[in-house]
Amino acid sequence: MQAKKRYLVVSLGACLLLVAYLWGLQIGEFHHQNHHQHLFRVAQSPGLSLLRQRWPEWTHPLNTYLEDGEQEEDSPLLHHQHTSPRERREIRNNIYKSRRCRMDTCFDFSRCQRGFKVYVYPLLKGETVSESYQKILTAVEDSRFHTTDVNEACLYVLGIDTLDRDQLSSQYIHNVKAKVQSLPTWNDGRNHLIFNLYSGTWPYYTEELGFDIGQAILAKASIDMDNFRPHFDVSIPLFSKDHSQKGGDKGYLTLKIVPPSRKYLLVFKGKRYLTGIGSETRNALYHIHNGEDIILLTTCKHGKDWEKHKDARCDRDNEEYSKFDYQELLHNSSFCLVPRGRRLGSFRFLEALQAACIPVILSNGWELPFSEIIDWSKAAVIGDERLLLQVSSITRSVDHDKILALRQQTQFLWDAYFSSVSKIVLTTLEIIQDRINSHISRNKLMWNSLPGGLYVLPQFSTDAAVFPFYYSSLGELDPSQEFTAVIQAVTPLQSQLQPVVKLIIAVAKSKFCAQIIVLWNCDKPLPPKSKWPSTTVPITVIEGERKTMSSRFSPHDVILTDAVLSLDEDSVLSTNEVDFAFIVWHSFPDRIVGYPARSHYWDSSKSRWGYTSKWTNQYSMVLTGAAFYHRYYHYLYTHYLPASLLTMVDQMANCEDILMNFLVSAVTKLPPIKVTQKKQYKETMMQQGSKTSRWADPDHFAQRQTCMNSFSSWFGFMPLLHSQMRLDPVLFKDQVSILRKKYRDIERL
Repeated sequence: MQAKKRYLVVSLGACLLLVAYLWGLQIGEFHHQNHHQHLFRVAQSPGLSLLRQRWPEWTHPLNTYLEDGEQEEDSPLLHHQHTSPRERREIRNNIYKSRRCRMDTCFDFSRCQRGFKVYVYPLLKGETVSESYQKILTAVEDSRFHTTDVNEACLYVLGIDTLDRDQLSSQYIHNVKAKVQSLPTWNDGRNHLIFNLYSGTWPYYTEELGFDIGQAILAKASIDMDNFRPHFDVSIPLFSKDHSQKGGDKGYLTLKIVPPSRKYLLVFKGKRYLTGIGSETRNALYHIHNGEDIILLTTCKHGKDWEKHKDARCDRDNEEYSKFDYQELLHNSSFCLVPRGRRLGSFRFLEALQAACIPVILSNGWELPFSEIIDWSKAAVIGDERLLLQVSSITRSVDHDKILALRQQTQFLWDAYFSSVSKIVLTTLEIIQDRINSHISRNKLMWNSLPGGLYVLPQFSTDAAVFPFYYSSLGELDPSQEFTAVIQAVTPLQSQLQPVVKLIIAVAKSKFCAQIIVLWNCDKPLPPKSKWPSTTVPITVIEGERKTMSSRFSPHDVILTDAVLSLDEDSVLSTNEVDFAFIVWHSFPDRIVGYPARSHYWDSSKSRWGYTSKWTNQYSMVLTGAAFYHRYYHYLYTHYLPASLLTMVDQMANCEDILMNFLVSAVTKLPPIKVTQKKQYKETMMQQGSKTSRWADPDHFAQRQTCMNSFSSWFGFMPLLHSQMRLDPVLFKDQVSILRKKYRDIERL
């Protein structure tokens, strides 16, 4: 009996050991399979920071984005040295050794005490940079932040091209680690800014850059939320080498296509990855493609050996793919799908913004570009890759009013921050400057509404109520009911009959005039107080240290009113004309409102812009010899425009009024407003001007032609816009009793 029991126990033990062994084998096989499936799964949580994707590369009509080496990257037969799980863990854990960096721990604020200045390292001997990186360096060097003094700098930008850190790329730069560490001011990357568009390589596409960035700020495209250091790094968009340096192409939303009725609801056209990172979402798009208002097209036809690996759907997908033109889809759809590619970001993102096609983003874990300042919920639909089948119902649930609002915001964001490399770089620098000067930084309203944060300088004020752009956004707030007249005086005051005396008397009689400021830019000594006319409003005479043309737009602290009436000393205006122009300006506080109008035109025979003073029904400028505008434009003119343009104006003693029109039109995207004025204004100016008046200078007109082209070159586009609108008083020129008219003197002049 005891032997039988022992036999049963031994048998049972052997069975248990066999079961345990078989179970162990099954678990090992499950983990092995799960490991490979995991490598090919679309990242559904921020924790999958290892799996970095290659940017989607497109066939016709987006062949401009195809690079020479990208065919190899998509080929599963590419000979690549696979890393072990332990090595991949080390890469993930060491992508940034200073993962906890924040501005207060990894940035030296003491370097910025003399202002926010940016230094660009010179290129190392024998080194070259890519076209895209050269655009970035040019944008920094053309900005008002640039300095050539390394000791004056607050921030440093590498002269080493770090945009493409894919080891399979022809633009990959070797030995970057040694090069950056040899820089005398590297200091473990502190106060350095590194730009990057591509990181990692096939097949895992990690965010490894191939060198330790230390405590440097990283401005990176396709950055994962796990690796993004909030309020330290900056997420930037992926842009192509053909992206404009300045200005940029305009968006496609026009008044002609309102209300937002487009042929398609949702579109996409791009590569389908059969295996690997980024394949799961794109392989499932056919489930919601209906061939009618939802057009989601993919092709397997990419890579060297695509035919060897094609699946049953490839031939059918390729055939349908060729039936549709991408640009036609893009510009005739309300929503554009932006799925992840091999990496988290996509060229499709900027393409959709420009086309006023609302991006539907399917890229879990992607830190969206400039997310620190931009409210993307007002311009995009943020989807979930795991809920792809819900995209159709979500887009159909958006009503027409919301679609229009979203599309309008895409156009604002495109034009304000993304239409050129310069805007992308300047936005990055402004974000960093706001962090450094956190007590005088822009708020979300300034960043997310017209005219955008680049034109709103917080050094002027952090209160949106004092800018000319936000009166409607802030409710019932209106500009102040008074104005300050600023008169440019360049000739000696010798008689009480001079035009400047008559002008002061007429302006002082206005019920809206708070004070008169005379800018004494004459070479003769300042006249005694007794020489100036007696008025009911205070007169302040300011003698400029530098008697230049640009000084008329200096942001003097004595100007306390919102409105500024800019006047030349020989302007001829009545009190009625002043009052009426101010009333008009009060309704349009962000624009220039005034009397003398001029226009620009394109001279095709000379391939340049022209300037004309011909009297026509069309104008694009209102000269600041007799015009109202907001006092903020004094500050913007002085601190936003580059020294090169201001120096040009001062050396010519000309064109400051044209430059102010360029600036205001660039900010507002609107033309100035011309108000009623006697037709003889120009002739009167010529007759009353002295021999030293610039109106009598024969070179005056030729110089203004030159200015037009120099200014448009700096802006990167022509900001001036034509208008045929003229605002007149009620009953102006009507055949009714003069007693019924409010501004009676205007018609008598």
